[in-house]
Amino acid sequence: MTRSLLIVQRELRAFFGTWSGYIIAALALLIEGLLFNAFALGSQPKFSAEVLSSFFYFSSGITMVAALFLAMRLIAEEKQAGTIVLFFTSPLSERELVYGKFLSAFIFLTVMHIISLYLPVLILINGKISLGHLAAGYLGLSLIGAATLALALFCSTIASGQLIAGILATCLLVTMLIMWILAGVVEEPFKALFSYLALHNDHFNPFSQGLVNTKHIIYYLSVIIFCLESSVRVLKVRRWQG
Repeated sequence: MTRSLLIVQRELRAFFGTWSGYIIAALALLIEGLLFNAFALGSQPKFSAEVLSSFFYFSSGITMVAALFLAMRLIAEEKQAGTIVLFFTSPLSERELVYGKFLSAFIFLTVMHIISLYLPVLILINGKISLGHLAAGYLGLSLIGAATLALALFCSTIASGQLIAGILATCLLVTMLIMWILAGVVEEPFKALFSYLALHNDHFNPFSQGLVNTKHIIYYLSVIIFCLESSVRVLKVRRWQG
């Protein structure tokens, strides 16, 4: 655990000590602000709950893209620079490395979410917001962001470089997003299967509307753990192969 925290500190210094982290955060917050004004608020009068739901819906897309950029470099960059050998020859376990890298990116993503709080708070100027709705929405953003981080981290583990990792992660993410479209054109039992596997839609929409359901939390946690443990297995094979 202590060694994982050292990895977290190292990666957070990389995120906050270079321009890349700030650029990703600034662009994400800028686009969120533009979408909030253009679509969430819009030109027509809306209920505060509708505005908040629209904010979380559009923010989920920005969160996934930001998570993609944050995670695709985590392992692939080490392989490109040749520093992955240092990890393989150290007492650091593969699980400590993977979970430390994941946790650092998740913390950075959480900081971005905290900064974005000023947007839904603007609703208070002319309306009201429910703290329960706000908490549910940000819980959903955290879960879908963490799931995307885990997916991209897995791709970063199997890819030889950051560019390939980014392409693989994008393809995998898009595949999991369009599952809900496939669910609409196939029959049972594939309809239920594709609907359940879809990363967004059925699983995220309840959070954006202020509803928390245990089955959706379990789904996201399952995706996160599966991808992280798969990354651990890949690194174990790489270490064994030398």
